[in-house]
Amino acid sequence: MPRPAWLYNVDSMGGRVVTRIQKWGNSLGLRIPKSFAAEAKVSEGCSVELSVEKGALLVRPLRRRYTLDELLTRVTKSNIHEELSSGAPTGREVW
Repeated sequence: MPRPAWLYNVDSMGGRVVTRIQKWGNSLGLRIPKSFAAEAKVSEGCSVELSVEKGALLVRPLRRRYTLDELLTRVTKSNIHEELSSGAPTGREVW
């Protein structure tokens, strides 16, 4: 009986996983086990960076970097905190 195309083997080896690269159209595909995806905080559709370092294939999730202006647009009257006192000046701070 032929093996279904969606079936793949995953063997745990001391915190590592051994899986197989499979043909996916004209490219190659790598299936990421659910536990690894959760730990790396990746999900279907997220972007990753592929690189090769010293012969090793590295897959790194791309994390969006926000600018200060983008972050400040999310501050509203309902979610801004009150001013906090950090005590009297101890150096040459200007208050």
